[in-house]
Amino acid sequence: MSRVLRASAIMAAGTMASRVTGFVKAAVLVAALGSAQMGDAYTVANAIPFILFDFLIGGVLSSVVVPMVVRRQKSDPDGGRAYEQQLVTVGTIALTLLTVVAVLLARPLILLYTDGWSPRRIEVAVMLARFVLPQIAFFGIGALAGAILNTRDRFAAPMWAPVLNNVVMIGVLAIYYLTAGQAGADVNNVSDADLTLLGLGTTAGIVAQCVVLMVSLHRVGFRLRPRFDLRGAGLGEMGRTASWTLAYVSITQIGFLVTTNIASGAGNAVPGAGNTAYAQPFQLFQLPYGIIAVSVITAMLPRMSRSVAEGRLDSVREEFSSGVRLVSALLVPAGLLLLVLGPAVTVLIYSWGNNTLDAAIYMGNVLQIFGLALVPFSLFQLLLRVFYSFGDTRTPVFIGAGNTAASIALSVLAAYALPAKYVVMGLAFAFTITYVVGTGVAWALASRRVQGLNGREVAAGLSRMYIAALPAALAALAVLWITRETTDLNALSAAIMLVGGGGLGMVLYLVIAHRMRIPEVSSVVGMVAGRVGR
Repeated sequence: MSRVLRASAIMAAGTMASRVTGFVKAAVLVAALGSAQMGDAYTVANAIPFILFDFLIGGVLSSVVVPMVVRRQKSDPDGGRAYEQQLVTVGTIALTLLTVVAVLLARPLILLYTDGWSPRRIEVAVMLARFVLPQIAFFGIGALAGAILNTRDRFAAPMWAPVLNNVVMIGVLAIYYLTAGQAGADVNNVSDADLTLLGLGTTAGIVAQCVVLMVSLHRVGFRLRPRFDLRGAGLGEMGRTASWTLAYVSITQIGFLVTTNIASGAGNAVPGAGNTAYAQPFQLFQLPYGIIAVSVITAMLPRMSRSVAEGRLDSVREEFSSGVRLVSALLVPAGLLLLVLGPAVTVLIYSWGNNTLDAAIYMGNVLQIFGLALVPFSLFQLLLRVFYSFGDTRTPVFIGAGNTAASIALSVLAAYALPAKYVVMGLAFAFTITYVVGTGVAWALASRRVQGLNGREVAAGLSRMYIAALPAALAALAVLWITRETTDLNALSAAIMLVGGGGLGMVLYLVIAHRMRIPEVSSVVGMVAGRVGR
């Protein structure tokens, strides 16, 4: 556990810096664009590059590239260097072609993810999409570099590079807000010059992130030499393995397509309760997952892949169970605190500029529902890495198909059964239920694969963590109630709730968990105390 903890701590520090600057970026974004029609247009346009990257390449990186590069590093006489160069060559060509095609198809792509938008609103989204779609190439090349760095146990750069992207975006959005003013939040009055600044600035941030990762890869000895001698490179094997990953991503994107269209329709009926009201809370929900779970997942996958290659299933079980307990030690209280303090978080971040207080509170209500999904969603992602460490990309497809079918059914039910104002909340609840059920299914299948996942030990640890976290949630609720009774809800009172309620809650949880001798919490406390004492 100590090795995972050290690696995770390095990544968590970078991810923390990335997420903190991401907080600022999100606040400036909503202040500049609002959370109604202009905000929704940007949200959809900027999501498409990531959708396409994920659809064709992103899933392959996380599930196929890392395990295969690890195997080639162990088996090839040159330590897999030629193989890495071949991967980067093929990836760069594929990403460039994908980017060109995507830019040409910007309009139909926007129409695919919107429902009932006005012609002007669609024109704004299409123009933004043409500027931001080149992100695909730079984001993908950077992700390839990050995957290779991870196989060499170099985790810092992939976690710190997004900070530069956020800093660039903060500057661009600040300039946009100062130059466009209130017109910047109105699709009917925003100028083409302002849209050009917004679109090109968004892509510039991803370019900077890519450059940082390529420089870091060069520093660890990788040399970018185009390699077209692909015979015997094993790319056919990768293609066969990746086909299941592409199927998995395709299935999940169907769910995203349905969610986006339902949110678009709700936003038409109730401005401020559409795509932005779903996307921004989802990003906030991803904050503790990104800082804690992603760091552990990134460190776990290469280690589990090596253990599988050496036939040591006991090491896989131990790596997984220790990772689950380590992740849950902080995600359990974080999920409960989001459930209590969701509106305080969003009012502090989003109640500025061209956005309204009511819209910020609405996003907080959505965030509260997402808080319920934090632990099951994170456990689900950890479970998928068990399959990927075996090179099994087929089983996650069937799990993903079930997840997506359940999500679509529940989302459509929410769209038809709930008033438009509550539809986005219903989508968040559908997401939560889907991952609770999906985690149970994935656990049963993964446990069968590795002959047990130390389930009793994990369940006992999680139970103790929730027992320790309940007083923390109650303390945060008390601070919330006192603050609401004595002041009006605004950014200042929200900050008091977060500092008082969130801070008191986390301190109380750490003290109780440490006294209960929950080893994962004690390890975190000990590591922090040791660093402070230096």
